[in-house]
Amino acid sequence: MNGTVPVAIIGSGNIGTDLMIKVLRHSPTLRMAAMAGIDRASEGLARATRLNVPTTAGGVDGFAAMPEFADVKVVFDATSAKAHARNAEVCREHGKLMIDLTPAALGPFVVPPVNLGTHADDGNLNMVTCGGQATVPIVAAVSRVTPVAYAEIVASISSRSAGPGTRANIDEFTETTARAIREVGRAEAGKAIIVLNPAEPPLVMRDTVYCLVEGPVDSDRITDSVQAMVDAVREYVPGYRLKQRVQFDPVDDVLVPDLGRRVSGVRVSVFLEVRGAGHHLPDYAGNLDIMTAAAVRTAEQAAVLRGWVPA
Repeated sequence: MNGTVPVAIIGSGNIGTDLMIKVLRHSPTLRMAAMAGIDRASEGLARATRLNVPTTAGGVDGFAAMPEFADVKVVFDATSAKAHARNAEVCREHGKLMIDLTPAALGPFVVPPVNLGTHADDGNLNMVTCGGQATVPIVAAVSRVTPVAYAEIVASISSRSAGPGTRANIDEFTETTARAIREVGRAEAGKAIIVLNPAEPPLVMRDTVYCLVEGPVDSDRITDSVQAMVDAVREYVPGYRLKQRVQFDPVDDVLVPDLGRRVSGVRVSVFLEVRGAGHHLPDYAGNLDIMTAAAVRTAEQAAVLRGWVPA
């Protein structure tokens, strides 16, 4: 526990456990202060205890009663959208920074290399979705070079890495990711699609990003911008990479229903692979790994922006 910024995790499932391992073993900034769950028999709480992390099975109220609660600056919520409202209320009352990995989306969407600085003072930062963390940076990379009329992303993940929460919230996934494509990626319109791939052995996460750009484009500038963004994400997700070169195809008078008009210009296609780091989750679960890695990155950078640690 070498970090100086005390953090806590609410939720002792796979996501919460992976977060804990990342903080304990790989963060020079953060220090695990506590883990809260609701199941005394959960493996996550048992593992935290073995790693000398203080625990409670009393949920957020049990966490608030712990002596460690007063010192905690950042709380990761790895529970559910329903539970998040109460968790956020308690943390807000005590001035804790909440980083939300649930579909609740009560706070602003944050994608670390794109817009964290804009929301440095917000108290509840939402990590969008796994598809959003993987693809919104690419839409933003294109839109910072030229306006994007329409962006569509397809996230393909192993069915083994889609737990009951993901399966129960497919509609929320697509709606939330589409919103982030517009609000964070700055596309005029956007759509998200998720595919659960049942292949065995399990396949790593693959993402395809299509951006429709009207008029002529500077393909070199867009390619350089996309590569720079991939490099920025790779700083905290080493398994994030381009599968092939960025592709540019002309389009002529294509009807885009989400825009309500026709578009002529260029379709920019970007193909990505996200392999997990294997800290706790299997390496094919890049969809889960990119969420926890983005959450840790957000906490580390927020600590700098808020002056808790030197830049």
